[in-house]
Parts: sequence; C-alpha cells; structure tokens
Amino acid sequence: MSVVTLSIDDGNKILRDNFAPWVQDLGLEVVALGDASATLRLPHSPRLNREGGALCGQAMMAAADTATVIAISSASGGFRPMTTVQQSTTFRRPVLDGDVTVVARIGKLGRTMAFVDIDIRDEARTVVAQASTVYAILG
Repeated sequence: MSVVTLSIDDGNKILRDNFAPWVQDLGLEVVALGDASATLRLPHSPRLNREGGALCGQAMMAAADTATVIAISSASGGFRPMTTVQQSTTFRRPVLDGDVTVVARIGKLGRTMAFVDIDIRDEARTVVAQASTVYAILG
C-alpha cells in the first residue's frame, strides 16, 4: 500500500466534491486517515432514525460504502473513479442515540479491485455493525 498523502481536509473535500447530495445530507465527517484506512463520524440525527428510534440500517450501509471510497482514496493518494461491486452488512445491535464511528480498513488494494472491511461502532466503542465491500477501480 502507498504511504498516505491525504490530510483530513483532503478527505472531507473528497466527500464534498464526489458524493450525491443525499449522502452529504448524512453529515459524515472524516476524522482520521491512514495508509490503508479511513475513519468517519456519522452524527446522530433523528432524521436517520426508523420506528422505535434506532439508527436505520440504510444510513449505516451508506456510511460504510462512503468510508470505503475515502480509505481507497487515501491509500491511492487521491480520489479515483470507482464503484461498488459488492457490499455485505451484518447488524449486531441497534443504535438508539449518539454518533457512530465508521472505520474502513483495506484488506487488499490491487490495480483494478479493492477489498475493504468496515466496523461501525457506537459511542461506547461497541461494534454495532460490520460490513465488507468489494470495489472496482475504474481509473
């Protein structure tokens, strides 16, 4: 893997410049970057809750998918066109209040494919969901 060349500001610029408005509406924020990882914060919002007040799975899946792009971009030294090939998510427990942290770690980054594992943790740092993604690198 490459040495990280992106700053947190660079990661947040990738979020602003390359994602649909509805993804930006989630309020995701890059809080850490590594040479093979990215950590994003998904802030609590009642708009993202489902019945019963739990954070909806769709928001967590979108956050995991977005964190994948940021991790790959960090490892690549910048944003490149890419697309989701596969995503699998397992939900372990509901998030009833508070922000969540989304940590994407690259398992393998090739020339045309990337494989990433994602942990989603609540404010107590308990894993509430896990995801794995496969991405095609297009450019």
